[in-house]
Amino acid sequence: MSKGKDLDGEEERANMVGSDGEEKATMDLDGCIKGSVLNLDFGGAPWDDSQICPPPKSGGREIKTKSEKKSSSSSSRIGSSSVVEPQDADYTPSLSDELEALILARVPRSLYWKFSTVNKRFLSLIKSGEIFKIRREIGVKEPSVFMLASGETSWWAFDPQSESCRNLPILPSDSCFSAGDKETLCAGTHLMVSGNEIDGLVIWRYELAENKWFKGNSMKNPRCLFASATCGDYAFVAGGFGIGSKKEVLNSAEKYDPETKLWDRLPMMHQRRKMCSGCYMDKKFYVIGGKNEQGNDLTCAEAFDESQNKWEIIPDMLKDMPVSTSHCPPLLAVVNNELYTLETSSNELKVYIKSSNSWKRLGPVPIRADFSKGWGVAFKSLGSKLLVIGTSSASDTGHGMTIFTCCPDPDTEELQWTPIGCGKNSSSPFIWNCCVMMA
Repeated sequence: MSKGKDLDGEEERANMVGSDGEEKATMDLDGCIKGSVLNLDFGGAPWDDSQICPPPKSGGREIKTKSEKKSSSSSSRIGSSSVVEPQDADYTPSLSDELEALILARVPRSLYWKFSTVNKRFLSLIKSGEIFKIRREIGVKEPSVFMLASGETSWWAFDPQSESCRNLPILPSDSCFSAGDKETLCAGTHLMVSGNEIDGLVIWRYELAENKWFKGNSMKNPRCLFASATCGDYAFVAGGFGIGSKKEVLNSAEKYDPETKLWDRLPMMHQRRKMCSGCYMDKKFYVIGGKNEQGNDLTCAEAFDESQNKWEIIPDMLKDMPVSTSHCPPLLAVVNNELYTLETSSNELKVYIKSSNSWKRLGPVPIRADFSKGWGVAFKSLGSKLLVIGTSSASDTGHGMTIFTCCPDPDTEELQWTPIGCGKNSSSPFIWNCCVMMA
């Protein structure tokens, strides 16, 4: 889709006349709105489309002020007894569908559900997924944090920009899946949740466009406790252990395509590993740490270069990291192509120095990862920020969920963390699953 569309070969301008004089609004060819053509109230008040006039059906683009609309509407009711048929609310002038979609793609995603309730055209753009494709093409992305906390029955989504929360539809799995361990990853606008049902390993897929859960296609090698990473619209998985009585530790890897909803095999890793972690950096899929088939801790890592279609071993990548019994997989996050880790035993943040294959300390984090040896803590990349969720370091009781973000800098000695609210009261600070979607 092209970024703009020729509107009769030149910019079109609309004049609005109000009580305070002349006010102009201009629509440029890039689809950016200037002035006050779209004077919308995004507050909590319900939408009222009774005062919104549909655009003229003729070739002209006359735009009236609110006072003129009200006067015209009153005159129409006085002079005629006919009943006006209800129509879709139309908040824009008579634009081409392409230009209208480009404009709406720039609207904050937290407001999409409001628009979809009053405009069938926009609802169809959301449910078809077309609006998210346009956002990717023009480089507009916003993060959403999907979480499931201990003691809760439904997933919920947190929007860091508006600091608002909403519950997702109930995941229609069986009781075995709900009570068991699960792994999560995101690919495009799909949230993938992998776990065990009574009949075996399954993957449930939440589609943002449909706002629904679907039972997805299984991996080529179904697995648990695996490494995963997201790259744009794609997701990678590797390692873990397979199904069956032996629970074989795997060295296989796969790639998920949300367009086809299918998994493709990748070349085998050099090392079998479970309870490992993954990340995407330097255009490579990294698999770090974990345990081998003998249960020994691994300090090496492997990086998959898709352009070369092969894995490269990185020895001793975790050689300086303390190892404790029953610890969680490494907590990793990549921001601005720099790799960070949360060391759970000391509650410290570290950054990876690629040139020396070593780690630099950046100071403490404001949550207590040591309470449960890293389990129940969320440590994620949030676009250009780091995100941590857990029990505040100011609390010694382990109660109450807290959320912090920071803009990391590898050259600093200590980072500034900012607490943010989510508009949701969760009694449990223990996070079962957490995943960030950029869409």
